[in-house]
Formats: sequence, C-alpha cells, structure tokens
Amino acid sequence: MTERIKIAWLYLAAALFLAVNFYLVINKDFYYLFALPVVLGVLLLYVFSLDKVLLLITFLTPLSIDITDIEAGLGVSLPAEPMMFAVLLLFLARILYDKGYDMHIANHRISYVIYLMFGWMLLTTFTSELPMVSLKFLVSRLWFVVPFFFLGALVFQRLKNIHWYFWLYNASLIIAIAYTNIRHASFGFSEASAHWVMKPLYNDHTAYGAALAMYLIVTIGYMFYPGLSKTKRFWVYIMVFILAVATLLSVSRAAWISLAAALLVYFAVLLRIKFKWILATVAILAGILFTFQHQIIDALEKNKQDSSADFIEHVQSIYNISSDASNLERINRWQSAIRLFNERPVFGWGPGTYQFVYGPFQRSKEKTIISTNVGDGGNAHSEYIGPLSEMGLIGMLIVMLLVGTMVYTGLSVHKRARSKKVKVLSMSVTLALISYFVHGLLNNFLDTDKLSVPVWGFMAILVVLDLYYVDKEDVKE
Repeated sequence: MTERIKIAWLYLAAALFLAVNFYLVINKDFYYLFALPVVLGVLLLYVFSLDKVLLLITFLTPLSIDITDIEAGLGVSLPAEPMMFAVLLLFLARILYDKGYDMHIANHRISYVIYLMFGWMLLTTFTSELPMVSLKFLVSRLWFVVPFFFLGALVFQRLKNIHWYFWLYNASLIIAIAYTNIRHASFGFSEASAHWVMKPLYNDHTAYGAALAMYLIVTIGYMFYPGLSKTKRFWVYIMVFILAVATLLSVSRAAWISLAAALLVYFAVLLRIKFKWILATVAILAGILFTFQHQIIDALEKNKQDSSADFIEHVQSIYNISSDASNLERINRWQSAIRLFNERPVFGWGPGTYQFVYGPFQRSKEKTIISTNVGDGGNAHSEYIGPLSEMGLIGMLIVMLLVGTMVYTGLSVHKRARSKKVKVLSMSVTLALISYFVHGLLNNFLDTDKLSVPVWGFMAILVVLDLYYVDKEDVKE
C-alpha cells in the first residue's frame, strides 16, 4: 500500500508540474520552467558527484557563448564559467571540510609552478593600475585551474575518466565544427568568412584553430592506442579526418605552425634527442633571432603576400610583415606591450589590464586598419609578451618555467613508462600542450574557457600519469 501511495504521489507531482508548465506557456509565453528538472539534476550532481560535473562542463565548453562587457572589464562564458565557479567554491569547501588533499599531487613540480604563478599574480593585483579588473582576472584563472587541474588530477586517477574527458570535448567540438562548416559553406568557403563563421561558439578562427590542433594531436594518438576494437579505431580515423579538414578550413596559420612544431618535437623524441639539447637549440635560435633581428626584419619586409584562399599563398603570408594587417597588428600589440614593460618592468600594469591600458602606447606609424584604442580588439596576442607587460619580467619567466616544467614532465613520463598505453597518452598530451604554447607565441587564450579546459586538464593528466601510472606494466581501464 505504501509503494502505491508513493507512485500515486509521483504521478500527481508530474501531472501538476506539466499542468503548471502548459499554463505558463499558453497564457504567459513562459517556457523556462521546463528546465527545472535539468537544473535539479545538475544540482544533485554537484552534491553527490563532482567528477561528473567536471565532465559535463568539458562537454559544454565548446558550445558555451561569451557574454562580454568591455567597459566594466567583465565577461563570462555561459553556461561553462558559472558552473566552473560553483565547482571552485564546492571543491575548496570540501578541502576545508576534509582538512586535506592528495599531497602527492600538491607536491608535484607542476603544482609548485602553479602556486608560484598565483602568488605573483596576487602580488601584482595589489599593484595593478586597474585592481578590480586584475581581481576578476585572478578569480577567473582560479576557476579554470582549480577544477581542471587540482580536481581534475583526482578525477583522472581513473584512466576511464581521461578517455571520457578527451571524447566529451571532442564530441562537442564535432558539433562546433558542423555549425562552423555549414555557415562557412554558405559563404562559399571564402577566406574572409573563415575568420568569423565559428562565432559565437569561438571568438575567432585563431582560438578555434588552437583547439582543433590540440585535439587533432590527441585523436591521432588514439590511432596507436592499444586494445581498441576495430569499430572504435574506425571512428578514431573518421574523427582524425574531420579534425584535419576543419583545421585546414580554419585558415589559422598559427595552428598550422603549432602542428609543425609538435611534429618536430615528436621526431626529436623518435631520434632520442635529449631534452637538454632541445632546450639548448631553442635558446640558440632565440639568441640568433635577437642578434640578427634587424637583418631578419629587413628580409621579411620584402614579402608582400597577403592572406589568401590559396593554401600556398596563405602559408607564404605567415611571414609577411609589410602589408598583412593581421601580422602588422600583432607587431603593433607586441611593441605596445614592450613599451608598457619598459614603463613598469617589475610588477607590470596588473593581470588582465593590457587591453585597457595599451592604447596610448601605440605609435601612429605602427597602427593598422584594425587597430583600436578602446580595448575591444583583444589582448597582447602572446602568452609570453602579455604577462611581460601585465606582471613584469617575473610574470613572463613564470610562464616559461611552467612550459619548461610541463615539457620535461611529459617527455620524462614517456621515457620511463612501462605501459604502451601510458606512453601513447603522455606523448599525445605533451605534443598537444606544446602545440598550444607554440601557438601562444602568436596568441593567448588562457583567459578563456575554450582553451583553459584542455590546457589545465592536460597538465593534470601528465601529473597523474607521472605519479600513479608510470611504473605500471598492466594498466587497467
């Protein structure tokens, strides 16, 4: 009798819910109450299964839409970022309640660099030209890093969750690719439309291209992952083809460069070239570029090839700094950033402030047709020069230390791993991160959810593989 009463109450509640919804739709044109079960379901996940919330956010990220308010210095990606902020609060509350965290993860070398990053970011927030903008930037960086690195490192201790994390973003990215290519086709796949047809899912083709390059590398890695069935491997091949075509159609030259750089690193690993020699080569190349910068610039200025729908011409336009507006604007932003650094070399102007303060530091001869003075044209277009202007020399060195530590960890895990599964995962993730930070020479997206989710999540995967899987021969899913 009790069970019947429960079932009766359930049917009554469902009928009442539908009746109220139909009344609101018909008489008030109000549809939002239908979302109540979904909202309640997500709230239950927050209470009982935070790991599933993290995976849900991963799926929603490529489909989230940016809402920005440049004048207030505020912007949010819906629904991903509010969900990340809630995870941040609950996770911190859980740590305080449990009075502890996995100390192996907390004491990892990558974790220490992240602590250093936040410590310096907090200090430069106090000295910022725009403290509220810097505080918002700091908090937003926290809701990217804490969920996807510190919580992610706990979630990814189950290898199955790593696969879910990769493929949920990939599945969502497929939807974004379909949306982008359908719009792109309506404009005849023109080079001009390729820059914006992915909006509002991605801000522009450079962010879209960076995400495509990272997941193209990871998906190629699954072509060599042991133990996959023929059916799964077939779908991996299909996904590689889709991502490769989408990367080509994105006409993101920075994405193409980043893929080439990742391929070079992979060949260096195959040839067993030691990390110190790779690092030394990069340092020597940087020294040559600095020493002969004027001669190099003179040679580059002879290139007059602008962006083009022709693939070869578009590649040639990569080093056109005489007439290509995109390249010239980057140089304008970098020059402005260096002047900002010269003005405040120690603490910089404050995290996240570049786009609001660089205007007066532009020179008229360096401006382009796409230059702006009102802070609505983006940031410094570099993961290295941006922090240099916003957080001084130490800020840039911390970014470089993070990249170096990540590459060292990834290559070390690959070398020491006893399982082919761990070798494939570690190499795929490391190359994907290298592709992003090479891309970061020309753009910066770590202040967005679209790239922060993979970047910090991939670093968490490297930490987990380093701590818990590198010595295992039999790695179970």
